[in-house]
Amino acid sequence: MGISTLGSGSTVGSGAAPPTAQAAGAAVGEADRLSADEVIAPTPNRSKKGKKSPAKRGSTKKGSRKESGRSTVISFANQKGGVAKTTTTLNLAVAFKESGYDVLAVDLDPQGNLTMSQGVDPDRVEKSMYDVLVERTPISEVIQTREIDLAVASIDLAGAEIAMSTQIGRERALEKALGEVSGDYDFICVDTPPSLGLLTVNALTAADKVIVPVQCEYLSMRGLVQLQNTLQMIRENLNPGVKLEGILPTMLDSRTVHAKEAVEILEENFGDLVFKSRIRKAIKFAEAPVRGTSVLKYDPKGNAAKYYRDLAKEVLNGAS
Repeated sequence: MGISTLGSGSTVGSGAAPPTAQAAGAAVGEADRLSADEVIAPTPNRSKKGKKSPAKRGSTKKGSRKESGRSTVISFANQKGGVAKTTTTLNLAVAFKESGYDVLAVDLDPQGNLTMSQGVDPDRVEKSMYDVLVERTPISEVIQTREIDLAVASIDLAGAEIAMSTQIGRERALEKALGEVSGDYDFICVDTPPSLGLLTVNALTAADKVIVPVQCEYLSMRGLVQLQNTLQMIRENLNPGVKLEGILPTMLDSRTVHAKEAVEILEENFGDLVFKSRIRKAIKFAEAPVRGTSVLKYDPKGNAAKYYRDLAKEVLNGAS
């Protein structure tokens, strides 16, 4: 019942779809509910190239990658949808910022769930990561400032792979785009679509590390074999330095025997590559996107926020 081991690498995952209106209504009381406009269409606040606020300059931590002029790029990948990839990208990025680091999140998913989770409507943005990858627009022009800086997505990204198919160096489009802002951030966290197509290949090619969120169900873990093959091809042909930071068990219901068995299978096959942190099921993860915030802002003292603060400490300790 075991599964193949991922390729060699040291320590570093996808997003759940936004809640439906019915689910949101159940999660948030009528008195507290925001209007649709308030949730998904705030006024854009674009960051300008080369202009960082004094507070951000002062927040750089000693020994950070910014001192060497280069960010640490972490891509979150799993070709299976619904494994908390977007949830992990956003909340880990915010946890990094809470720890004093400057963070950019990049939404490479045409569904735009990360963008919506920060209260931005993907259908209303003037420019998005499509323009960055296809038209070679500077990435600073699509960054909006929310809880963290966010390079937004739009539905146009669905056509990016076809539009990029004839470009020379298409696998390195994101890597080149990030070069513009690499000195401005300690961490760049990249959310990927639930596939192993060209957008995900771009994310892995640009990455220093990869985090793989895995739902604690056996069938979900089978996708790790395909990701293993893709990551090995990336190492051999495009990015020999990319490392597997770690495999993150998500959506864990410790009350079920199946979930416990799934974690045991992960640890049996991947050993120390499995994070000690566990992301357990919590209704707050569904409620927070309705407010356009991370769970760390929505319920800062709750268990859901603690899960990602613990994960941030584990990643930062591994990096040190």
